[in-house]
Amino acid sequence: MLLIQNGYIKPIVGKELTNGCILIGDDGKILQVAAEIDAPEGCTVIDAGGRLVTPGCVEAHCHVGLDNEAVGWEGHDYNEIVDPLTPQMRAIDSIYPQDEGLHKAVIGGVTTACTGPGSANVVGGTFAVIKLYGNRVDNMIVKSPAAMKCALGENPKRCYGQNGKKAPMTRMGVAALLRELLFKTKRYMEDKASGKNPPFDMKLEAMIPVLEKKIPLKAHAHRADDILTIIRIVKEFDLDLTLDHCTDGACIADELAKEGFPAFIGPSLGSKTKVELASKSFTTAGILHRAGVKVSIITDAPVIPLENLPMCAGFAVQSGLPMDEGWRAITINPAESLGIADRVGSLEPGKDADIVIWTADPLTTIGGHAWMTVIDGKIAHKEA
Repeated sequence: MLLIQNGYIKPIVGKELTNGCILIGDDGKILQVAAEIDAPEGCTVIDAGGRLVTPGCVEAHCHVGLDNEAVGWEGHDYNEIVDPLTPQMRAIDSIYPQDEGLHKAVIGGVTTACTGPGSANVVGGTFAVIKLYGNRVDNMIVKSPAAMKCALGENPKRCYGQNGKKAPMTRMGVAALLRELLFKTKRYMEDKASGKNPPFDMKLEAMIPVLEKKIPLKAHAHRADDILTIIRIVKEFDLDLTLDHCTDGACIADELAKEGFPAFIGPSLGSKTKVELASKSFTTAGILHRAGVKVSIITDAPVIPLENLPMCAGFAVQSGLPMDEGWRAITINPAESLGIADRVGSLEPGKDADIVIWTADPLTTIGGHAWMTVIDGKIAHKEA
């Protein structure tokens, strides 16, 4: 057992404790959060020294472990650029737990990430939610598959139409390929249900959980028209959806609020490297939040190194997102939008003991960083 004492507890869900304790069981779950807890016999006690204590940060969209750091093409395992439709690809088969990006994220206070294929393809394959501490991906999985990646706009057009002179060459082509795949999957499912026994199709099998609404489409969409196109398509087929990047979201904020899909905003740090990023701004998160959209902040790591997720939330706060929502945008909001809030995203009894003790609030203080990171009740990082 593990007992954290003398911490400023920010549970995200529930009342803050200016001097509180967290008791963690041998199973890696939170047993109790309270102002005072007596240390059970044999329990390891950690004195937080009055430091801020929060849940581990949750990244809703990245490619960590698939786009490896400090290597070239050998570690580029996130885009199968041979076919614009590759739903049968699975992130779990490319994640490299020894990639230093995972280790640095833990040191930075990020404990959980939804990671998967890139945006070269119209449909790229399934994402997985993993804990960022471990040496075997099978033991790090929180949810797999977690979502089916699709991409609209510039990326698939460039990778196929511009570079390969094949479909899709236009936004019409992107939407048509996605619709065709969804129609084929629907017919495939109907044939199976009616006993026609169609020939096995790995691509269509992979899409069945999307049509059954067991996992959402995870849509790479920057420009306003692309965002509204993917909403149009998911409404046609009655699918679930997350809006990833949502760069132009501010100019259609009221429309997005009406639709009710969660938005994963970012990466907002760095230069505008392509046309679709012309409206990139840290103000977007605050504008969408005020309109009524559930907002999460993302790094798209390694575009922004994953350890900088709290800093990105801090920039969003400086640009108009309320402070409490800044914290929610990297904890409970992504956890809820990813369907894993029963395990992570807040400090509550029964949830995984993913806990960060900070030297100072990283959303407001330059130099504020993780003094200790606990994942599943185990100390994954402690500052010397």
